[in-house]
Amino acid sequence: MTSYVSILYLLIFLPAVLLVYNVLPKKYRPIILLLASYAFFWSISRKLLVFLLVSTVSIHHIGLWLTAVQSERNDVLAKTERSGKKAVKALYIRRQRWIVFFAACVHVGTLLVLKYSGFFGRNINTLLQTAGVGLSVPILKLMMPIGISFYTMQAMSYVFDVYRETTKADKNLGRLALYMAFFPTIMEGPICRYADDAEQLWEGRRSTLENLTFGTERILYGVFKKIIIADRLNIMIKTLYTGYADYDGGMMAVAAIAYTCQLYMEFSGTMDVVIGSAELFGVVLPENFRHPFFSKSISEFWTRWHITLGTWFRDYIFYPLSMSKPLKKLTSKARKKIGNHFGPLIAGTMALFVVWLFNGLWHGAGWHYIFFGMYHLVLIVAANFVEPFTREFLEKIHIRREEGPYRIFRMIRTALLVCIGELFFRAEGLRAGFCMFNKMVTQFTLCSFTDGTIFSLGMDKLDFIVVALAVLFVFAVSVVSEKGTNVRRLLSTKRRIIRWAVCYGLILCCIIFGAYGMNYTPVDPIYAGF
Repeated sequence: MTSYVSILYLLIFLPAVLLVYNVLPKKYRPIILLLASYAFFWSISRKLLVFLLVSTVSIHHIGLWLTAVQSERNDVLAKTERSGKKAVKALYIRRQRWIVFFAACVHVGTLLVLKYSGFFGRNINTLLQTAGVGLSVPILKLMMPIGISFYTMQAMSYVFDVYRETTKADKNLGRLALYMAFFPTIMEGPICRYADDAEQLWEGRRSTLENLTFGTERILYGVFKKIIIADRLNIMIKTLYTGYADYDGGMMAVAAIAYTCQLYMEFSGTMDVVIGSAELFGVVLPENFRHPFFSKSISEFWTRWHITLGTWFRDYIFYPLSMSKPLKKLTSKARKKIGNHFGPLIAGTMALFVVWLFNGLWHGAGWHYIFFGMYHLVLIVAANFVEPFTREFLEKIHIRREEGPYRIFRMIRTALLVCIGELFFRAEGLRAGFCMFNKMVTQFTLCSFTDGTIFSLGMDKLDFIVVALAVLFVFAVSVVSEKGTNVRRLLSTKRRIIRWAVCYGLILCCIIFGAYGMNYTPVDPIYAGF
């Protein structure tokens, strides 16, 4: 099982787990979910399951360790005079921070070694070679468990929350293990928080008709986006990105737009399947997308795209850094010298730099991923910097930001900037990304659209028509949802024949127009590799 849209997962594994889950008594249902989750992880990573087990056991003990230190602190504080309480608190904060540091060394350290040792090793060797040093660092070839970036972030969020005392350490190892390993989320997220998901996972509620109906509808919609749009675009995208030297700037623009579309349909479609799978069991997972292409700025885009990753970086990196004593002092001094708007931007930019550096590296070990992070950093910082001037200019020419034409302009501008970023993100290295971008800017022509080149990339006219109609359908659903209407809830109020017609329509579309078959190479989940 390498995909949530595979026949093995959708028609065999998921129904079997759902059946056994609902047949057994309530007290056994969480155990079934845990066993199914480990079986699922074993099917995709085999013996690398040991990394997940070690991660789970370690955060269980670290959480209890932190709680023990906090309990000891409370006992000491109860016996300490008021004048000495501050020193006691400082002492125990240092102890807890050392424990958190140890947890980070274990979990983040493991991730760094498995995912980034080759990247850092190659770059060190390049520097040594350039400096004329006759030494080289050995490049380790290590196997990496699928989903390690996701469950590592879940593990660290649990440790951070216990440290902050917003979550109590769980004595139940099984409940913590299920939170870490729940099979719908283990491969591509969303990145869950213990306080939001652990209890409902362990509760073992029986599936209801509404759960089954809504979950199935969400799964079908996700499969529709994945195999009709994302997978159908894959051949053309691979052709353009691997053979970019053979095509003009017009085709580079197609590559950027097509990959952005593919990435969104693949990842959001997979999230639909994931969230729908959990919904079958009565489990509500956090949303990971909220119609990002209706965003009017890059900042807003990143509050709508991969939401759980963004909130993780915000809560555990940006806020702690921006509220640290050095940056708070810097902000205070900057306010006095350059004003209330520009003063906080200095410290905020420093915190954002760390966030976007980590964001880029989180997606992969490559300079083009780092550039992707820095690209978005520059766009966000630049927008923050010119905000007063933009506001003043719009007031002078009497344009309101939320008015129709200007709002549409902002959405299109944001979408184009995102496409450029995704061009570098998908490119076969940073040098290839710059070459493709240069072609797009300096060699843009429409010749490839008229001489037949566009139809020699693995997609014929019918393929383009199918993709265009499917995208229009997704767009229509998104427009309705963006206006605040719950589409599935709305559908549930319609006559049964209409509800069944929609479901069977989605199934038939996937069967007839889906990208699969004897001559089709299945497309691996994109984000599972991150």
